[in-house]
Amino acid sequence: MATQQTIRQTPSPTTEDSTVLIPRTLTVRELADLLGDTPVSIIKTLMTNGVMADVSKTLDYGTAAIVAMDRGFDPEEAGDVVAEEEAPSTIDILGDVQEEEDDPADLRQRPPVVAVLGHVDHGKTSLLDYIRSANVAEGEAGGITQRVGAYQATANDRLITFIDTPGHAAFTEMRARGAQATDIAILVVAANDGVMPQTREAINHIQAAGVPLVVALNKMDLDNINPDRVKAALADVGVQIEEYGGDIPLVPVSATRGDGMSDLLDTLLLVADISEFSANPDRQASGVVLEAELDRRQGPRTTLLVQKGSLRQGDSVLVGQTWGRIKAMTDFLGNRIKVAGPSTPVVVLGLQDVADAGDSFRAVKSDREAKRIYEQARREREAREAQVQHSATLDALFGEISRGDVSALNLIVKTDVVGSVDALRDSLEQLSNEEVTVKVIHTAAGPVSVADINLALASEGLVIAFSTPIEPGAERLA
Repeated sequence: MATQQTIRQTPSPTTEDSTVLIPRTLTVRELADLLGDTPVSIIKTLMTNGVMADVSKTLDYGTAAIVAMDRGFDPEEAGDVVAEEEAPSTIDILGDVQEEEDDPADLRQRPPVVAVLGHVDHGKTSLLDYIRSANVAEGEAGGITQRVGAYQATANDRLITFIDTPGHAAFTEMRARGAQATDIAILVVAANDGVMPQTREAINHIQAAGVPLVVALNKMDLDNINPDRVKAALADVGVQIEEYGGDIPLVPVSATRGDGMSDLLDTLLLVADISEFSANPDRQASGVVLEAELDRRQGPRTTLLVQKGSLRQGDSVLVGQTWGRIKAMTDFLGNRIKVAGPSTPVVVLGLQDVADAGDSFRAVKSDREAKRIYEQARREREAREAQVQHSATLDALFGEISRGDVSALNLIVKTDVVGSVDALRDSLEQLSNEEVTVKVIHTAAGPVSVADINLALASEGLVIAFSTPIEPGAERLA
């Protein structure tokens, strides 16, 4: 994509046949320079077409092309051009990282990353607490002053990284954002309760993620347990344990007394050995955001899980829709460190803004490169947002109707009572004329919902609400 510097360095972007190359996104001022016109003139044309703008507003290619055609140019979309240097990898507005594959010869064994899921009150927190207290070096655990969303435990002189997620909802949210943070999932099932509704949900999320599963049959110290019934119930929901001829390990444990916990850790290491989890530590770091918060004294505090490479203090990083330089880095115990390798959770300071859990991050060569890629992503995001807003505003539709570009106006009508729906539909559709046909594609009583807004976006229509509220989620989306 052409950057601001690319446009300014191009004194004559048009050819003799009036063809003009327009980037995917550019500002009003840049478009004026490109067309040899003034920003004020460009703004007037945009307003005529139903788009409110100022000189710094980012335009998408389609909008800029209309302005160019109004001036007699033949617009063509320019290819992705970087003025100073070609970026080997970029981060898009959703935070997806695109990078080269590692040479197998550079890969080294890394600790497995484990998430613990299960039904409420089945002992997930107790299990994590026991592992943390029993397998983190004595004397260090007492120094933990702040909660961190991940920690590392030692078993048989090997590290295991545990992600302390709020539940399977967070597990799924990360997957929805394109982040696969987990290598192995522990499903905690209480031996006295068995398979419960949230157990089934957790199983579905784990199977959808495609990660190896280990069942921890908890509360084996209680009297009212029935392990065989639980195992049969697991088989009924598609969890085939090894005892029943499947390939999923089941380990009986007691998170309160510690029974079977060493066996559980040994099983995790065995699954890790079979899966051969590895990464290249000698490359620029990349990974995923586990948690983020705004500290009043320190600014954005971000918990990162390094998945590839090694993250170093002083690195410039792209994180989701923000960027920064790592000013300070601590491990899960709060100890200051300067380097973090694969599968290591760290808390970092130095980002420009608070990231979202599930965002991808990647270290880049310099602040200059990080800021350039960030600005490129920001402009693309603004252009997409502008395009959505342009397709869903009365001003934009009025401009398109005036030009004859729209022959049908799709409406979603929401009212406070059912009785007024039909009358409103008839009244609105009678507004049709030779220039435009009014079509009511959906009517209902009740508040405007997210589904209504999504329908309007998909149909390039409008939502009209009569004496009815708007749900908060729908208002944000609109």
